[in-house]
Amino acid sequence: MPHQVGLLGKLLSSLFRECRRSMTTSKRVQDRSKKKRVHDLEIVVEKHKILSKILFILETLKQESEQIIPVRSLDQYRRQINLPKPHKFSVFLRKCPKLFELYKDQRGILWCGMTKEAENLLHEEEELIEKNSDKAAEFVTRMLMMSIGKRISLDKIVHFRRDIGLPLDFRSHWVHKYPEYFRVVRPFVPYDEGEYLELVNWKSSWAITELEKKVLGVSKAPEDYVPGFLSLSFPMKFPPNYKKLSKYRGQIENFQNREYLSPYADASGLKAGSQEFDKRAVAVMHELLSFMIEKRLVTDHLTHFRREFVMPQKLMRLLLKHFGIFYVSERGRRFNVFLNEPYEGSELVEKHPLVVWKEKVLSLVGYRKKKDKEETLEDLQESDTDLFEIDSEDYSVQLAHENEEEEMSGLESDSIESDSEMEIEEIYNAYKVSE
Repeated sequence: MPHQVGLLGKLLSSLFRECRRSMTTSKRVQDRSKKKRVHDLEIVVEKHKILSKILFILETLKQESEQIIPVRSLDQYRRQINLPKPHKFSVFLRKCPKLFELYKDQRGILWCGMTKEAENLLHEEEELIEKNSDKAAEFVTRMLMMSIGKRISLDKIVHFRRDIGLPLDFRSHWVHKYPEYFRVVRPFVPYDEGEYLELVNWKSSWAITELEKKVLGVSKAPEDYVPGFLSLSFPMKFPPNYKKLSKYRGQIENFQNREYLSPYADASGLKAGSQEFDKRAVAVMHELLSFMIEKRLVTDHLTHFRREFVMPQKLMRLLLKHFGIFYVSERGRRFNVFLNEPYEGSELVEKHPLVVWKEKVLSLVGYRKKKDKEETLEDLQESDTDLFEIDSEDYSVQLAHENEEEEMSGLESDSIESDSEMEIEEIYNAYKVSE
């Protein structure tokens, strides 16, 4: 009997190793998506990973009364900027001398503050956000107009704060600046203590998609405009090395020729899983990404809105299937989705002023850059590692942490529901279907 138990244990152990191997090697999304990888957009993701860490600390300092903080107090933010122990905050901060200043007080406590240049940059950002505030309010209003209940939780909207260009005091002040568009309300259900942003007035002139405006050459719709079915094709771009385009040309044409319901029209009559339902979901995602200043989002942030915008449960599968419209970068634990059309290489064709501002901040980050050589993905990955280099006097090895990014979405609540994380198996199946 013990012998049989031992054999059973070995068999189960072998099966477990095989299962794990298939999930972590042969079925890795990186292996399956290589032909669809867009090097230029991966560079954008790597730049964002570096920049998000910097912006998080700048905003943390900005909220301090004297805009200084003991370095040891930054330990509580390790998760937000993905700085696992034993990496030192002091080493990271010294990599950016143009943005952060370090000094010790009489007790030997190390403090961190901002340079004058960093203070000026934050002031410049405030001015840009204020200048573009009305447009951001329009986009938030249109999100409410697309939502099934015409209301969205503030805890969810905060995920879009930097992506859509909202100020740091978004929850306490900004949401009350536009009472003619929306208002903050409490829920009508028990045990829900959250706050919601609710639509006040439906604006027919805003119930037109960004794609419609571009095709029709208009900036807004007539005041009596009623959203309905659309027959517009989505702009598409494929990776230059993708060889199977002709194989799927017929399917792509069938999809593009299919009529679909506007994201601003009532979708309650659509059947989940139907072609009409899925194409409308593509239109919704296209519209949301069009609102973002970088035409890019963390995929988790999209999955938060499946119920509000009547989108399918397997949302990632749809994004991967339509990789001519969207590009999904699978670098790190949390994926990014791009609209393909607005990008030419790694640059946006039309840059929002806040995008230009972010580039200015990134230019001051003290990472190494190879001279006389075009910027590559490998250079940026090395840069990210440099910023978090372990102090060699204390440690002899580095932790493999480059692909464990925790996105910085602002200093407000940024909790991510566990069921919104993508499983590798799901991604593999999606690529298997679309290849």
